[in-house]
Amino acid sequence: MTEALSSDSVEERRTFGWLVVTAAGVRAAFGILMAIDAWLKWRPAFAAHYVGYLQNAMNGQPPWLAAWYNFWLRIVIQHTSFFVLATRLIETAIAIGLLLGLARRITYIAGALFSLLIWSTAEGFGGPYTSGATNLGPALMYALVFVAIALFERLLGSTPYSLDYYIGRQFPRWRSIAEWAPRRVWERPPPTLDMDHQLAALGAIIVAVALAFASLGSATATKAAPPTPQNAEAAVSPLSIASGAPVAHAVPAELPPLISNGDTAAVTLVATDAKVEIASGVQFDAWTFGGTVPGPFLHVRQGQLINVTFINNGNMTHSIDLHAAQIDPSVAYRSANPHEKVEFSFVAQTPGAFIYHCGTAPVLQHIGNGMFGAIIVDPVQPLPPADVNYVLVQSEWYTQQVSGTEMSGDYQKMLNMTPDEVVFNGVAFQYSQHPLTAKVGQRVRFYFVDAGPSLYSAFHIIGGMFAAVYPDGDANHAQTGVSVYTIAPGQGVIFDAIMQQPGKYPIVDHSMRDMMIGAMGVLSVSQ
Repeated sequence: MTEALSSDSVEERRTFGWLVVTAAGVRAAFGILMAIDAWLKWRPAFAAHYVGYLQNAMNGQPPWLAAWYNFWLRIVIQHTSFFVLATRLIETAIAIGLLLGLARRITYIAGALFSLLIWSTAEGFGGPYTSGATNLGPALMYALVFVAIALFERLLGSTPYSLDYYIGRQFPRWRSIAEWAPRRVWERPPPTLDMDHQLAALGAIIVAVALAFASLGSATATKAAPPTPQNAEAAVSPLSIASGAPVAHAVPAELPPLISNGDTAAVTLVATDAKVEIASGVQFDAWTFGGTVPGPFLHVRQGQLINVTFINNGNMTHSIDLHAAQIDPSVAYRSANPHEKVEFSFVAQTPGAFIYHCGTAPVLQHIGNGMFGAIIVDPVQPLPPADVNYVLVQSEWYTQQVSGTEMSGDYQKMLNMTPDEVVFNGVAFQYSQHPLTAKVGQRVRFYFVDAGPSLYSAFHIIGGMFAAVYPDGDANHAQTGVSVYTIAPGQGVIFDAIMQQPGKYPIVDHSMRDMMIGAMGVLSVSQ
Protein backbone atom coordinates (compact mmCIF):
# COMPACT_ATOMS: atom_id res chain seq x y z
CA MET A 1 0.00 0.00 0.00
CA THR A 2 2.80 2.36 0.94
CA GLU A 3 4.61 1.53 -2.28
CA ALA A 4 1.46 2.34 -4.32
CA LEU A 5 1.07 5.71 -2.60
CA SER A 6 4.71 6.44 -3.15
CA SER A 7 4.38 5.52 -6.82
CA ASP A 8 1.32 7.75 -7.21
CA SER A 9 3.17 10.61 -5.52
CA VAL A 10 6.12 10.28 -7.89
CA GLU A 11 3.83 10.21 -10.93
CA GLU A 12 1.95 13.29 -9.70
CA ARG A 13 5.23 15.11 -9.20
CA ARG A 14 6.36 14.13 -12.71
CA THR A 15 3.05 15.38 -14.14
CA PHE A 16 3.38 18.56 -12.13
CA GLY A 17 6.93 18.95 -13.49
CA TRP A 18 5.66 18.74 -17.06
CA LEU A 19 3.13 21.48 -16.29
CA VAL A 20 5.94 23.70 -14.99
CA VAL A 21 8.01 23.09 -18.14
CA THR A 22 4.99 23.75 -20.36
CA ALA A 23 4.16 27.00 -18.56
CA ALA A 24 7.75 28.20 -18.85
CA GLY A 25 7.83 27.27 -22.54
CA VAL A 26 4.61 29.15 -23.28
CA ARG A 27 5.95 32.18 -21.42
CA ALA A 28 9.25 32.07 -23.31
CA ALA A 29 7.52 31.66 -26.69
CA PHE A 30 5.29 34.63 -25.96
CA GLY A 31 8.41 36.51 -24.86
CA ILE A 32 9.96 35.88 -28.27
CA LEU A 33 6.90 37.34 -29.98
CA MET A 34 7.13 40.41 -27.75
CA ALA A 35 10.88 40.68 -28.40
CA ILE A 36 10.32 40.66 -32.15
CA ASP A 37 7.63 43.29 -31.77
CA ALA A 38 9.92 45.37 -29.53
CA TRP A 39 12.72 45.11 -32.12
CA LEU A 40 10.38 46.41 -34.81
CA LYS A 41 9.41 49.31 -32.56
CA TRP A 42 13.06 50.42 -32.38
CA ARG A 43 13.31 50.68 -36.16
CA PRO A 44 13.03 54.16 -37.75
CA ALA A 45 9.93 53.22 -39.74
CA PHE A 46 7.90 52.84 -36.54
CA ALA A 47 8.56 56.41 -35.43
CA ALA A 48 7.99 57.73 -38.96
CA HIS A 49 4.61 56.02 -39.24
CA TYR A 50 3.46 56.18 -35.61
CA VAL A 51 0.81 58.85 -35.99
CA GLY A 52 -0.26 57.31 -39.29
CA TYR A 53 -1.05 54.04 -37.52
CA LEU A 54 -3.32 55.87 -35.10
CA GLN A 55 -4.92 57.85 -37.91
CA ASN A 56 -5.65 54.66 -39.86
CA ALA A 57 -7.07 53.04 -36.75
CA MET A 58 -9.34 56.03 -36.14
CA ASN A 59 -10.65 55.82 -39.69
CA GLY A 60 -11.68 52.20 -39.10
CA GLN A 61 -13.80 52.79 -35.99
CA PRO A 62 -17.58 53.03 -35.67
CA PRO A 63 -18.94 56.60 -35.34
CA TRP A 64 -19.65 56.31 -31.62
CA LEU A 65 -15.90 55.90 -30.96
CA ALA A 66 -14.82 58.86 -33.10
CA ALA A 67 -14.62 61.32 -30.17
CA TRP A 68 -12.34 59.04 -28.16
CA TYR A 69 -9.94 58.39 -31.04
CA ASN A 70 -9.87 62.08 -32.01
CA PHE A 71 -9.07 62.99 -28.40
CA TRP A 72 -6.25 60.47 -28.20
CA LEU A 73 -4.82 61.45 -31.59
CA ARG A 74 -4.64 65.12 -30.56
CA ILE A 75 -2.68 64.19 -27.44
CA VAL A 76 -0.23 61.95 -29.32
CA ILE A 77 0.41 64.51 -32.08
CA GLN A 78 1.59 67.03 -29.51
CA HIS A 79 3.94 64.56 -27.78
CA THR A 80 4.87 62.08 -30.47
CA SER A 81 8.49 61.61 -29.43
CA PHE A 82 7.48 60.79 -25.85
CA PHE A 83 4.91 58.19 -26.89
CA VAL A 84 7.28 56.56 -29.38
CA LEU A 85 10.03 56.24 -26.75
CA ALA A 86 7.61 55.04 -24.06
CA THR A 87 6.22 52.36 -26.37
CA ARG A 88 9.71 51.15 -27.22
CA LEU A 89 10.87 51.00 -23.58
CA ILE A 90 7.72 49.32 -22.26
CA GLU A 91 7.67 46.61 -24.93
CA THR A 92 11.38 45.95 -24.43
CA ALA A 93 10.95 45.62 -20.65
CA ILE A 94 7.97 43.27 -21.08
CA ALA A 95 9.92 41.10 -23.54
CA ILE A 96 12.87 40.85 -21.13
CA GLY A 97 10.55 39.98 -18.24
CA LEU A 98 8.90 37.19 -20.22
CA LEU A 99 12.09 35.71 -21.64
CA LEU A 100 13.99 35.67 -18.34
CA GLY A 101 11.09 35.15 -15.97
CA LEU A 102 12.00 38.38 -14.22
CA ALA A 103 9.53 40.30 -12.03
CA ARG A 104 6.73 38.20 -13.47
CA ARG A 105 3.96 39.74 -11.36
CA ILE A 106 4.84 43.21 -12.62
CA THR A 107 5.46 41.94 -16.16
CA TYR A 108 2.05 40.28 -16.48
CA ILE A 109 0.15 43.23 -15.04
CA ALA A 110 2.09 45.73 -17.17
CA GLY A 111 1.70 43.57 -20.27
CA ALA A 112 -2.06 43.20 -19.88
CA LEU A 113 -2.60 46.92 -19.19
CA PHE A 114 -0.28 47.98 -22.01
CA SER A 115 -2.02 45.65 -24.48
CA LEU A 116 -5.41 47.03 -23.45
CA LEU A 117 -4.09 50.57 -23.97
CA ILE A 118 -2.83 49.71 -27.45
CA TRP A 119 -6.12 48.01 -28.28
CA SER A 120 -8.19 50.98 -27.15
CA THR A 121 -6.13 53.58 -29.03
CA ALA A 122 -4.64 51.89 -32.12
CA GLU A 123 -6.92 48.96 -32.92
CA GLY A 124 -10.38 48.96 -31.36
CA PHE A 125 -13.11 47.46 -33.53
CA GLY A 126 -11.39 47.92 -36.85
CA GLY A 127 -7.81 49.05 -37.02
CA PRO A 128 -5.33 49.17 -39.87
CA TYR A 129 -5.02 45.41 -40.14
CA THR A 130 -8.34 44.75 -41.90
CA SER A 131 -9.45 47.98 -43.51
CA GLY A 132 -13.21 48.17 -43.84
CA ALA A 133 -13.79 45.15 -41.59
CA THR A 134 -14.72 44.76 -37.94
CA ASN A 135 -12.40 42.80 -35.65
CA LEU A 136 -11.13 42.90 -32.10
CA GLY A 137 -7.45 43.38 -32.93
CA PRO A 138 -4.48 41.29 -31.71
CA ALA A 139 -3.67 43.56 -28.77
CA LEU A 140 -6.82 42.40 -26.96
CA MET A 141 -5.71 38.80 -27.56
CA TYR A 142 -2.33 39.69 -26.06
CA ALA A 143 -4.03 41.05 -22.95
CA LEU A 144 -5.96 37.79 -22.55
CA VAL A 145 -2.75 35.75 -22.95
CA PHE A 146 -1.07 37.77 -20.19
CA VAL A 147 -4.04 37.12 -17.90
CA ALA A 148 -4.05 33.41 -18.74
CA ILE A 149 -0.30 33.01 -18.05
CA ALA A 150 -0.68 34.88 -14.77
CA LEU A 151 -3.54 32.62 -13.63
CA PHE A 152 -1.65 29.48 -14.69
CA GLU A 153 1.50 30.45 -12.80
CA ARG A 154 -0.55 31.45 -9.78
CA LEU A 155 -1.67 27.84 -9.61
CA LEU A 156 1.78 26.32 -10.21
CA GLY A 157 3.79 28.61 -7.95
CA SER A 158 7.59 28.93 -8.18
CA THR A 159 9.34 27.69 -11.29
CA PRO A 160 13.06 27.00 -11.55
CA TYR A 161 12.81 28.26 -15.16
CA SER A 162 12.83 31.89 -14.04
CA LEU A 163 15.26 34.39 -12.57
CA ASP A 164 12.66 35.14 -9.92
CA TYR A 165 13.19 31.66 -8.45
CA TYR A 166 16.94 32.14 -7.95
CA ILE A 167 16.73 35.76 -6.83
CA GLY A 168 14.01 34.78 -4.36
CA ARG A 169 16.23 32.09 -2.82
CA GLN A 170 18.85 34.73 -2.00
CA PHE A 171 16.43 37.53 -1.19
CA PRO A 172 13.13 36.10 0.09
CA ARG A 173 11.36 39.47 0.03
CA TRP A 174 11.80 39.51 -3.77
CA ARG A 175 9.22 36.73 -4.00
CA SER A 176 6.49 38.87 -2.52
CA ILE A 177 7.19 41.47 -5.23
CA ALA A 178 7.88 39.27 -8.23
CA GLU A 179 6.06 35.95 -7.77
CA TRP A 180 2.48 35.79 -8.97
CA ALA A 181 1.48 32.84 -6.76
CA PRO A 182 0.46 33.43 -3.11
CA ARG A 183 2.94 32.67 -0.34
CA ARG A 184 1.45 29.30 0.54
CA VAL A 185 2.01 28.13 -3.04
CA TRP A 186 5.50 29.35 -3.74
CA GLU A 187 6.78 28.16 -0.35
CA ARG A 188 6.07 24.53 -1.22
CA PRO A 189 9.04 22.61 -2.64
CA PRO A 190 9.38 22.71 -6.42
CA PRO A 191 8.70 19.54 -8.38
CA THR A 192 11.51 17.11 -9.06
CA LEU A 193 12.64 17.72 -12.63
CA ASP A 194 14.48 14.73 -14.05
CA MET A 195 16.54 14.45 -17.21
CA ASP A 196 13.43 14.20 -19.39
CA HIS A 197 12.23 17.54 -18.12
CA GLN A 198 15.62 19.11 -18.67
CA LEU A 199 15.82 17.80 -22.24
CA ALA A 200 12.28 19.02 -22.90
CA ALA A 201 13.19 22.47 -21.64
CA LEU A 202 16.31 22.47 -23.84
CA GLY A 203 14.24 21.41 -26.83
CA ALA A 204 11.75 24.19 -26.14
CA ILE A 205 14.61 26.70 -26.09
CA ILE A 206 15.94 25.43 -29.46
CA VAL A 207 12.49 25.65 -31.04
CA ALA A 208 11.99 29.14 -29.61
CA VAL A 209 15.34 30.34 -30.98
CA ALA A 210 14.55 28.89 -34.42
CA LEU A 211 11.16 30.61 -34.33
CA ALA A 212 12.85 33.87 -33.40
CA PHE A 213 15.27 33.75 -36.34
CA ALA A 214 12.50 32.81 -38.76
CA SER A 215 10.24 35.56 -37.49
CA LEU A 216 12.99 38.17 -37.54
CA GLY A 217 13.88 37.22 -41.13
CA SER A 218 10.26 37.54 -42.17
CA ALA A 219 9.92 40.86 -40.40
CA THR A 220 13.03 42.19 -42.12
CA ALA A 221 11.71 41.19 -45.52
CA THR A 222 8.20 42.54 -45.03
CA LYS A 223 8.67 45.56 -42.82
CA ALA A 224 11.81 47.24 -44.12
CA ALA A 225 10.53 48.13 -47.58
CA PRO A 226 10.26 51.87 -48.19
CA PRO A 227 6.79 53.33 -48.67
CA THR A 228 5.35 52.81 -52.13
CA PRO A 229 2.09 54.01 -53.65
CA GLN A 230 0.56 50.76 -52.39
CA ASN A 231 1.63 51.03 -48.76
CA ALA A 232 2.29 54.75 -48.35
CA GLU A 233 -1.05 55.24 -46.62
CA ALA A 234 0.47 53.70 -43.47
CA ALA A 235 2.91 56.60 -43.20
CA VAL A 236 2.17 59.90 -41.54
CA SER A 237 1.06 62.34 -44.21
CA PRO A 238 0.41 66.03 -43.58
CA LEU A 239 -3.21 65.55 -44.61
CA SER A 240 -3.69 62.79 -42.04
CA ILE A 241 -2.73 65.11 -39.17
CA ALA A 242 -4.11 68.39 -40.56
CA SER A 243 -6.63 70.35 -38.56
CA GLY A 244 -10.27 70.13 -39.58
CA ALA A 245 -10.40 73.93 -39.51
CA PRO A 246 -9.69 75.94 -42.68
CA VAL A 247 -6.27 77.45 -43.27
CA ALA A 248 -6.26 80.73 -41.35
CA HIS A 249 -4.89 82.85 -44.21
CA ALA A 250 -4.52 81.82 -47.82
CA VAL A 251 -1.39 82.80 -49.73
CA PRO A 252 -2.28 85.87 -51.86
CA ALA A 253 -2.62 84.72 -55.46
CA GLU A 254 -3.09 88.14 -57.08
CA LEU A 255 -0.50 89.16 -59.65
CA PRO A 256 1.60 91.90 -58.01
CA PRO A 257 2.27 95.18 -59.87
CA LEU A 258 5.35 95.62 -62.00
CA ILE A 259 8.53 95.90 -59.98
CA SER A 260 9.45 98.94 -62.05
CA ASN A 261 7.92 100.93 -64.92
CA GLY A 262 11.34 102.04 -66.13
CA ASP A 263 13.91 100.37 -68.31
CA THR A 264 15.48 98.48 -65.41
CA ALA A 265 14.13 96.48 -62.49
CA ALA A 266 16.04 95.41 -59.40
CA VAL A 267 15.29 91.99 -57.93
CA THR A 268 16.68 90.75 -54.62
CA LEU A 269 16.07 87.15 -53.60
CA VAL A 270 17.21 85.83 -50.22
CA ALA A 271 17.58 82.12 -49.50
CA THR A 272 16.59 81.30 -45.94
CA ASP A 273 15.30 78.40 -43.89
CA ALA A 274 11.76 78.82 -42.61
CA LYS A 275 8.77 76.92 -41.30
CA VAL A 276 5.85 77.19 -43.70
CA GLU A 277 2.30 75.88 -43.53
CA ILE A 278 1.54 73.14 -46.06
CA ALA A 279 -1.87 72.05 -44.73
CA SER A 280 -4.12 73.46 -42.04
CA GLY A 281 -2.04 73.45 -38.85
CA VAL A 282 0.86 71.46 -40.37
CA GLN A 283 4.30 73.05 -40.67
CA PHE A 284 7.18 72.12 -42.96
CA ASP A 285 10.89 72.84 -42.38
CA ALA A 286 11.44 74.45 -45.76
CA TRP A 287 14.31 75.93 -47.76
CA THR A 288 12.86 79.09 -49.23
CA PHE A 289 13.30 82.27 -51.19
CA GLY A 290 12.25 85.08 -48.89
CA GLY A 291 10.72 82.84 -46.19
CA THR A 292 7.71 81.74 -48.27
CA VAL A 293 6.84 78.83 -50.57
CA PRO A 294 6.53 79.65 -53.36
CA GLY A 295 8.96 82.56 -53.24
CA PRO A 296 7.89 86.12 -54.13
CA PHE A 297 6.06 86.53 -57.43
CA LEU A 298 8.23 88.68 -59.70
CA HIS A 299 6.49 90.87 -62.28
CA VAL A 300 8.60 92.54 -64.96
CA ARG A 301 8.17 93.73 -68.55
CA GLN A 302 9.67 92.43 -71.77
CA GLY A 303 12.80 94.37 -72.69
CA GLN A 304 13.64 95.47 -69.15
CA LEU A 305 17.15 95.00 -67.79
CA ILE A 306 16.75 92.89 -64.64
CA ASN A 307 19.48 93.39 -62.05
CA VAL A 308 19.45 90.32 -59.78
CA THR A 309 20.99 90.08 -56.33
CA PHE A 310 20.90 86.64 -54.76
CA ILE A 311 21.83 86.42 -51.08
CA ASN A 312 22.28 83.08 -49.32
CA ASN A 313 21.21 83.27 -45.68
CA GLY A 314 20.54 79.53 -45.51
CA ASN A 315 22.60 76.84 -43.82
CA MET A 316 24.00 75.27 -47.01
CA THR A 317 24.95 76.25 -50.53
CA HIS A 318 22.13 77.55 -52.75
CA SER A 319 21.78 79.29 -56.10
CA ILE A 320 19.19 80.91 -58.36
CA ASP A 321 18.05 79.75 -61.81
CA LEU A 322 15.58 82.02 -63.63
CA HIS A 323 13.93 80.43 -66.67
CA ALA A 324 13.11 83.91 -67.98
CA ALA A 325 16.82 84.64 -68.48
CA GLN A 326 19.15 83.74 -71.30
CA ILE A 327 22.55 83.88 -69.66
CA ASP A 328 25.69 81.84 -68.95
CA PRO A 329 24.60 79.59 -66.05
CA SER A 330 28.16 78.92 -64.91
CA VAL A 331 28.40 82.58 -63.96
CA ALA A 332 24.90 83.71 -63.04
CA TYR A 333 23.63 80.47 -61.53
CA ARG A 334 26.73 79.51 -59.57
CA SER A 335 26.19 78.29 -56.02
CA ALA A 336 26.77 80.61 -53.11
CA ASN A 337 27.93 79.45 -49.71
CA PRO A 338 26.08 80.64 -46.60
CA HIS A 339 26.33 84.44 -46.18
CA GLU A 340 27.61 84.92 -49.74
CA LYS A 341 25.82 86.68 -52.57
CA VAL A 342 25.73 86.49 -56.36
CA GLU A 343 24.88 89.41 -58.65
CA PHE A 344 24.12 89.38 -62.36
CA SER A 345 21.90 91.10 -64.94
CA PHE A 346 19.86 89.92 -67.92
CA VAL A 347 17.37 91.37 -70.38
CA ALA A 348 13.88 89.88 -70.17
CA GLN A 349 13.64 89.17 -73.89
CA THR A 350 10.82 86.60 -73.91
CA PRO A 351 7.36 87.20 -72.42
CA GLY A 352 5.42 84.57 -70.51
CA ALA A 353 5.13 82.84 -67.14
CA PHE A 354 8.36 81.23 -65.94
CA ILE A 355 9.69 79.38 -62.95
CA TYR A 356 12.73 80.35 -60.94
CA HIS A 357 14.34 77.85 -58.59
CA CYS A 358 17.50 76.82 -56.80
CA GLY A 359 19.91 75.09 -59.18
CA THR A 360 22.29 73.58 -56.64
CA ALA A 361 22.68 69.80 -56.73
CA PRO A 362 20.69 67.80 -56.01
CA VAL A 363 18.21 70.16 -57.64
CA LEU A 364 15.40 67.69 -56.93
CA GLN A 365 15.91 68.10 -53.20
CA HIS A 366 16.24 71.89 -53.27
CA ILE A 367 13.04 72.35 -55.29
CA GLY A 368 11.30 69.62 -53.30
CA ASN A 369 12.08 71.46 -50.08
CA GLY A 370 10.52 74.69 -51.35
CA MET A 371 13.07 76.68 -53.36
CA PHE A 372 11.01 77.92 -56.29
CA GLY A 373 8.83 80.81 -57.41
CA ALA A 374 7.32 82.46 -60.49
CA ILE A 375 8.49 85.34 -62.65
CA ILE A 376 5.94 86.94 -65.01
CA VAL A 377 7.22 88.82 -68.05
CA ASP A 378 4.57 91.04 -69.72
CA PRO A 379 4.80 91.20 -73.52
CA VAL A 380 5.48 94.48 -75.35
CA GLN A 381 2.39 93.75 -77.42
CA PRO A 382 -0.04 93.13 -74.58
CA LEU A 383 -2.47 90.28 -74.30
CA PRO A 384 -6.18 91.15 -74.23
CA PRO A 385 -6.75 93.12 -71.03
CA ALA A 386 -7.79 90.96 -68.09
CA ASP A 387 -10.12 92.05 -65.28
CA VAL A 388 -8.58 89.71 -62.69
CA ASN A 389 -5.06 88.28 -62.64
CA TYR A 390 -3.93 85.35 -60.51
CA VAL A 391 -0.63 83.48 -60.21
CA LEU A 392 -0.82 79.77 -59.42
CA VAL A 393 2.31 77.69 -58.81
CA GLN A 394 1.68 73.97 -58.58
CA SER A 395 4.18 71.89 -56.66
CA GLU A 396 4.61 68.69 -54.66
CA TRP A 397 5.43 68.08 -51.02
CA TYR A 398 7.33 64.91 -50.06
CA THR A 399 7.30 64.68 -46.29
CA GLN A 400 8.33 62.81 -43.19
CA GLN A 401 7.27 63.60 -39.65
CA VAL A 402 9.72 65.41 -37.39
CA SER A 403 7.41 65.56 -34.40
CA GLY A 404 3.78 66.40 -33.83
CA THR A 405 2.55 68.50 -36.74
CA GLU A 406 6.04 69.40 -37.95
CA MET A 407 7.28 67.80 -41.17
CA SER A 408 10.48 67.86 -43.21
CA GLY A 409 11.49 66.69 -46.67
CA ASP A 410 11.83 63.02 -47.57
CA TYR A 411 14.38 62.65 -50.37
CA GLN A 412 13.58 58.99 -51.02
CA LYS A 413 9.95 59.91 -51.70
CA MET A 414 11.18 62.61 -54.07
CA LEU A 415 13.19 59.98 -55.96
CA ASN A 416 10.18 57.64 -55.98
CA MET A 417 7.84 60.46 -57.07
CA THR A 418 5.33 59.57 -54.34
CA PRO A 419 4.18 62.95 -52.97
CA ASP A 420 2.08 63.37 -49.86
CA GLU A 421 0.55 66.55 -51.25
CA VAL A 422 0.19 68.30 -54.59
CA VAL A 423 -0.69 71.94 -54.01
CA PHE A 424 -1.36 75.35 -55.48
CA ASN A 425 0.87 78.08 -54.00
CA GLY A 426 2.25 75.85 -51.28
CA VAL A 427 -0.79 74.86 -49.21
CA ALA A 428 -3.24 72.01 -49.79
CA PHE A 429 -6.84 73.00 -50.52
CA GLN A 430 -6.30 76.62 -49.42
CA TYR A 431 -8.29 78.07 -52.32
CA SER A 432 -11.13 75.65 -51.65
CA GLN A 433 -11.34 77.09 -48.15
CA HIS A 434 -10.66 80.67 -49.32
CA PRO A 435 -11.92 80.79 -52.93
CA LEU A 436 -10.51 83.06 -55.59
CA THR A 437 -13.17 85.51 -56.81
CA ALA A 438 -14.42 86.98 -60.07
CA LYS A 439 -17.62 88.29 -61.63
CA VAL A 440 -19.72 86.99 -64.49
CA GLY A 441 -18.27 88.05 -67.84
CA GLN A 442 -14.90 89.09 -66.46
CA ARG A 443 -11.74 87.84 -68.12
CA VAL A 444 -9.86 85.95 -65.42
CA ARG A 445 -6.21 85.35 -66.22
CA PHE A 446 -4.18 82.59 -64.56
CA TYR A 447 -0.40 82.71 -64.83
CA PHE A 448 0.21 79.03 -64.13
CA VAL A 449 3.65 77.58 -63.38
CA ASP A 450 4.35 73.92 -62.65
CA ALA A 451 7.27 73.95 -60.24
CA GLY A 452 7.24 70.16 -59.87
CA PRO A 453 9.82 69.09 -59.09
CA SER A 454 8.65 66.02 -61.02
CA LEU A 455 4.94 65.73 -61.87
CA TYR A 456 3.01 67.08 -64.85
CA SER A 457 -0.17 69.06 -64.29
CA ALA A 458 -3.46 68.76 -66.20
CA PHE A 459 -4.98 72.17 -65.47
CA HIS A 460 -8.76 72.32 -65.67
CA ILE A 461 -11.69 74.40 -64.44
CA ILE A 462 -14.67 72.15 -63.74
CA GLY A 463 -17.73 73.58 -65.45
CA GLY A 464 -15.71 75.98 -67.55
CA MET A 465 -13.75 76.26 -70.78
CA PHE A 466 -10.61 78.31 -71.33
CA ALA A 467 -11.32 81.32 -73.52
CA ALA A 468 -7.65 81.32 -74.48
CA VAL A 469 -4.50 79.39 -73.67
CA TYR A 470 -1.17 81.12 -74.29
CA PRO A 471 1.70 78.58 -74.33
CA ASP A 472 3.94 81.65 -74.28
CA GLY A 473 3.31 85.35 -73.95
CA ASP A 474 2.39 85.89 -77.60
CA ALA A 475 -1.29 86.61 -78.27
CA ASN A 476 -0.86 85.32 -81.82
CA HIS A 477 -0.19 81.83 -80.44
CA ALA A 478 -3.42 81.61 -78.43
CA GLN A 479 -5.41 78.37 -78.45
CA THR A 480 -9.17 78.29 -77.91
CA GLY A 481 -11.74 75.63 -77.12
CA VAL A 482 -9.48 73.99 -74.55
CA SER A 483 -10.86 72.39 -71.38
CA VAL A 484 -7.71 70.64 -70.07
CA TYR A 485 -4.12 71.63 -70.79
CA THR A 486 -0.95 69.78 -69.83
CA ILE A 487 1.93 71.66 -68.24
CA ALA A 488 5.32 70.01 -67.80
CA PRO A 489 7.48 70.40 -64.69
CA GLY A 490 9.32 73.70 -65.05
CA GLN A 491 6.88 75.05 -67.64
CA GLY A 492 4.62 78.11 -67.41
CA VAL A 493 1.40 78.71 -69.35
CA ILE A 494 -1.10 81.60 -69.34
CA PHE A 495 -4.84 80.85 -69.25
CA ASP A 496 -7.88 83.08 -69.73
CA ALA A 497 -11.32 82.07 -68.49
CA ILE A 498 -14.60 83.95 -68.88
CA MET A 499 -17.45 82.50 -66.82
CA GLN A 500 -20.94 83.17 -68.20
CA GLN A 501 -22.88 82.13 -65.11
CA PRO A 502 -22.43 82.67 -61.38
CA GLY A 503 -21.31 79.69 -59.35
CA LYS A 504 -18.42 77.98 -57.64
CA TYR A 505 -16.07 76.49 -60.23
CA PRO A 506 -13.44 74.02 -58.95
CA ILE A 507 -9.90 74.68 -60.19
CA VAL A 508 -8.05 71.36 -60.32
CA ASP A 509 -5.23 69.26 -61.57
CA HIS A 510 -7.26 66.72 -63.52
CA SER A 511 -4.95 63.98 -62.30
CA MET A 512 -7.47 62.63 -59.79
CA ARG A 513 -4.84 61.45 -57.34
CA ASP A 514 -3.24 64.90 -57.29
CA MET A 515 -6.60 66.59 -56.88
CA MET A 516 -7.41 64.35 -53.91
CA ILE A 517 -4.17 65.25 -52.12
CA GLY A 518 -4.41 69.01 -52.40
CA ALA A 519 -4.43 70.32 -56.00
CA MET A 520 -7.89 71.80 -55.86
CA GLY A 521 -9.26 75.29 -55.39
CA VAL A 522 -12.44 77.18 -56.22
CA LEU A 523 -13.16 80.17 -58.46
CA SER A 524 -16.23 81.81 -56.93
CA VAL A 525 -18.07 83.79 -59.62
CA SER A 526 -20.77 86.28 -58.65
CA GLN A 527 -23.06 88.60 -60.62
